Amino acid sequence: MHLIRACLVGAGMMVTCGEINFTTPSMAATPQWSQFRGPNNSGVALEAQPPVKFGPAQNVLYKVPLSTGASSPCIYGERIYVTAFDQGQLWTIALDRATGKELWRKASPAEKLEDYNPFEGSPAASTPATDGEHIVSYFGSNGLFCYDTTGKLLWKFPLPPAEVLGRFGSGVSPIIADGKVILVRDVLQTPTIYALDVKTGKPVWDKSREGLITAYSTPVIWENNGVKEVVTAGIGRLVAYDLRDGSERWTVRELPSNVCTSPVVADGLLLFAGWSPGSPDDPTGAMPAFADILKGADKDSDGALSRAEAGASMFAKFFDNNDYDRDGLIEEPEYTQMIDFMKQGKNVALAIKPGGTGDITQSHVVWRQTKNLPYVPSPIYVNGLMFILKDGGIAHAVDAKTGEIKIKPERVGANGSYYASPVAAGNRIYLFNVDGVATVVELGEKFSKLHSVELGERVSATPAIVDNKLYVRTAGHLYAFGTDGL
Repeated sequence: MHLIRACLVGAGMMVTCGEINFTTPSMAATPQWSQFRGPNNSGVALEAQPPVKFGPAQNVLYKVPLSTGASSPCIYGERIYVTAFDQGQLWTIALDRATGKELWRKASPAEKLEDYNPFEGSPAASTPATDGEHIVSYFGSNGLFCYDTTGKLLWKFPLPPAEVLGRFGSGVSPIIADGKVILVRDVLQTPTIYALDVKTGKPVWDKSREGLITAYSTPVIWENNGVKEVVTAGIGRLVAYDLRDGSERWTVRELPSNVCTSPVVADGLLLFAGWSPGSPDDPTGAMPAFADILKGADKDSDGALSRAEAGASMFAKFFDNNDYDRDGLIEEPEYTQMIDFMKQGKNVALAIKPGGTGDITQSHVVWRQTKNLPYVPSPIYVNGLMFILKDGGIAHAVDAKTGEIKIKPERVGANGSYYASPVAAGNRIYLFNVDGVATVVELGEKFSKLHSVELGERVSATPAIVDNKLYVRTAGHLYAFGTDGL
């Protein structure tokens, strides 16, 4: 939402998730959590057993300083990769997984940084992806950079600074599939999905995403009736592309206007859940009238808010994001522009069955729900259930096949906002709010709260689970929690 905040943001035995096979980190010959939210953006390590009890003084393998950034840990073997923003420079950093020691850092010089919200976001918000040989980082300021495991730059794919509605910055992360780097770049100028050869950086295909001018959703791969599809969420719709050549295969409409969550592959279905303020059919996200915002804040009664006046309003941390014309004032037409954008969307959780082509909004959507939806945290699929977390620490679970609510909404996590998506180890789910309060919940016939602890630092990056360890990036550190060494 432009008014409130930005969206941050191998070989071995195979486990089937829906119709696409992927390797879970705990069962892989090479331990890995090799992209945002791990295997195929699932957020799940089925057989892993990280500690249930952890905190600043409990089950800490190490806590090391880490330059600022909102990217999540990307892990392959004995290495951890992150992006960071430090002293005005963009970095890709490699760490030793056993100790947290920094092994190398490589700069990605940018002529100009993309606009971003310094209170809520970062120009290093995108999580790297790796296939074990190539480490690919994306920065909205300057494009894609690929390194080998020693930090040698193999190739780069320059892109101009990203511009999105509200100037919040980038949030989407690249993925690697079948030797291709996939990047969805929903920006004001020429929104495009790119597929590059991971070895050379040369374009394999790219497709225009006309009208999809702002989103923060990382794609997933769905094997749909034998065809591997790249499924992406954008303004108001899901779109699937053939991984081989980028041809558009299907579309589902009636999604939120400001999309932060990612789809999930689950038991033969594709799941999605997302929410954005301002949807006309959702009174819980109704926006106040501009006249009401001015009350008590518009000290000079000129019908607009200056930067100084905004400090007493809901725009306190978001002045630049709502001053569209950059004239030092937030005026009613700018506010109306944002409201009109929000009104385009429909908040929804849904499941899509395989086999469709074209517009499948009516033909292949199995079920829909419109309440208790997540803004930034993506849902996860565990034991036949779709687990959905919304701000305030409120969660519920639905049957993925039918949409039937199996566990009613209740507050299971700490209050406040959530930027980190939940991650699961077996039926235990790990939640982190932006204030750094961690909660562990067991998923059964009901929710059972197992643990809660304050880390004492902001958490906006989604954690990683590898080899019975939990890796958590805070505002200034990287934690590894576990009961034994690597």
